[in-house]
Amino acid sequence: MDLAAWIERWGEPAVLAWGGLILGLGFGFFGQRSKFCLRAAVIEFWHRRFGDKLAVWLLAFSTAVVAVQGMILLGWLDVSTARQLATRGSLSGALVGGLLFGLGMVMTRGCASRLLVLSANGNLRALLSGLIFAVTAQASLAGALAPWRLTISDWWLVDGGPSRDLLALVGGGPKVGLLFGLVWMAAAVYFAVRSGWGFWKWFGGAATGLMVALAWAFSYQVMTHSFEPVQIQGMTFSGPSAEWLMRVLAEPDKPWSFGLGLMPGVFLGSLAGALVGREWKLEGFGGAYTMPRYIIGAILMGFGSMLAGGCAVGAGMTGGAIFALTAWLTLVGMWVGGGVADWLIDRPRTRDEPAAAVPVAMGDVARAP
Repeated sequence: MDLAAWIERWGEPAVLAWGGLILGLGFGFFGQRSKFCLRAAVIEFWHRRFGDKLAVWLLAFSTAVVAVQGMILLGWLDVSTARQLATRGSLSGALVGGLLFGLGMVMTRGCASRLLVLSANGNLRALLSGLIFAVTAQASLAGALAPWRLTISDWWLVDGGPSRDLLALVGGGPKVGLLFGLVWMAAAVYFAVRSGWGFWKWFGGAATGLMVALAWAFSYQVMTHSFEPVQIQGMTFSGPSAEWLMRVLAEPDKPWSFGLGLMPGVFLGSLAGALVGREWKLEGFGGAYTMPRYIIGAILMGFGSMLAGGCAVGAGMTGGAIFALTAWLTLVGMWVGGGVADWLIDRPRTRDEPAAAVPVAMGDVARAP
């Protein structure tokens, strides 16, 4: 049975949800096995270590870019109507939101997708942070924080179309985007070889990025085969987190969507990865990482993601793979914000701790993704 027949039989929402579930299973499993994490990559970068964590993120990101731009060149994908390119965006929202998200992800020791992955591994810190992230995201979308989000977003707007397409702004196209992705992939391979990677780092990192690219391809195929208008969309975690919150608390009959299928898929995929690797372990709060730190970080991430129009995956990888200007500004903000948070919060704490306590704290950091 082809996709059009499935859509006719089950409807667009159900097909999108099942697609999200399947791709989420892949993203969760491969992300867990490869230890994919933007926060860890940012810290390695600012500490000038350039090791395996940075290489994993670079490999996943470059794979998403190469796959998306390659599909566009082959005529298999058209992202011109994607929200990140076609509609009006906010440059101020991207910059401020990215900075706040970067600060928050260092404080919670994981971005939105990584919190979901860690929650499935038994990490109660990540579970609490993820719930607060979802509440804040919903409050920023249509609640008490919405006026602040709208005010900051209105500071600096950009029209949709070529003005929001980074490749169009530099006078390039999919070939330039593909070349850019290949350069980043070469950098990832260099750092990976120097770090002495094993199978799961190589395969898992590339497969994680491929899931992001396939999300674009899948929603595009649904859009082209649908009898009803369907918006092409990619993988993101901020909006779906808020959707799931409202579905559980107030709107149980809310129509299914790609994002609603994605979230449980990532959780189950990560759980399977943890069981395969014998890494499932119940963890709570303790040591220097106190509950207030995680709560404040989750709030910053939730507000920042809705202000920027996406999380580390939604804006950073999904939007970055199609070269949306606002997505790249958000990504830059996340790297800067993460570096600032590490410099202000974690480095002084490490320097000021007694010598006997440093190995424990550093071991905790080393085990962190």
